[in-house]
Amino acid sequence: MAANVLSARGHAVLVAEQKPSLARKFLMAGKTGLNLTKRQDFDAFLRAYSEGQEQLRPMLDAFGPEGVERWAEALGQEMYVGSTNRVFPRAWKASPLLRAWLARLSAQGVSLRTRWRWTGWQNGKAMFDNPDGSQGVVAQTTVLACGGGSWSRLGSDGLWTQTPELDGHCAAFQPSNIGLKVAWSEHMTEHFGKAIKAIRWTTSDGAQSRGEAILSVQGLEGGGIYPLIPHLRKGQALNMDLAPDLNVEKLSARLPKEPKGGLSRILRNTLRWPPEKIALFHECTKGMANSLDVPGLAETIKALPLRHQGPRPLDEAISTAGGLRFDALTPELALRDRPDVFACGEMLDWDAPTGGYLLTACLATGRWAGQHAAARLELNS
Repeated sequence: MAANVLSARGHAVLVAEQKPSLARKFLMAGKTGLNLTKRQDFDAFLRAYSEGQEQLRPMLDAFGPEGVERWAEALGQEMYVGSTNRVFPRAWKASPLLRAWLARLSAQGVSLRTRWRWTGWQNGKAMFDNPDGSQGVVAQTTVLACGGGSWSRLGSDGLWTQTPELDGHCAAFQPSNIGLKVAWSEHMTEHFGKAIKAIRWTTSDGAQSRGEAILSVQGLEGGGIYPLIPHLRKGQALNMDLAPDLNVEKLSARLPKEPKGGLSRILRNTLRWPPEKIALFHECTKGMANSLDVPGLAETIKALPLRHQGPRPLDEAISTAGGLRFDALTPELALRDRPDVFACGEMLDWDAPTGGYLLTACLATGRWAGQHAAARLELNS
């Protein structure tokens, strides 16, 4: 995005990519449907960012959901809006959009180099390791887009934080948009791969999310869990409301006063729960619910604790919090110590759930950095 802006304004641009091909994480994001953005009121959209919200505000205001849609359409991609207002290319995958985008960059004269890993600066040159050894590049301005700390096989290995010029300006990477580790008993094995639906998740500090989660051998994974990871990685407890559409009184009224046939039969026949949800309930109550009266059972269903061991490992995360701190940057995203160098994307210290927020902020910060890099070049020309 930064190269797009700079080259469109007539500047010569070199893009150095450390992997053998470009945009691998972008392509992975589109493997099950490229969720580019979300149609939502701007203030509600901005509130989704749990970290970096105020710093991102001007960038998202300048290039938010509407801007992302127009940009993709200008690249020949028809947009599709899903039932939850998430926006996808009609082609669904990322590859058609990427091909059109790279063709535009080529037409604008952008030079692309792959297998070039940036290693810092030396004698005024940006240094790169590449198949031919070490290469120095003299540039009037530089935009860094080094990625976060997850999915290292796609390029986001976070090793750039060890660069001397950036060391000391970075917050430690933390997993975001990732599953939880849960030590299931063997009784849950037959339900692995099943989705737990119709559930509200609540952390001990009051954060809530409603959405499904997939049972797996490692624990729980899915959209219902992801928005709560910023709270859970701080050690907050997690409760489940297994009947989110009923309050305690209505749930109590629905339960039989004199249970017959066992608790599992009540959950199956009265509440219409599928086997995997019943198994989850038994797993978390460890049989104690069998002795509860109706009000006690209703309260347990509405606030059932889930014991977990925190988020899965960092490299498995869809995205990461942490990275280059905003206090090391100007509002234009230039390094305070090197005003000719700008930074953007997931390498910055911000956090957001899935649902279009991640890609929108990456595109918006890239565009913002590119615009201000161009303005610096033009001011000094």
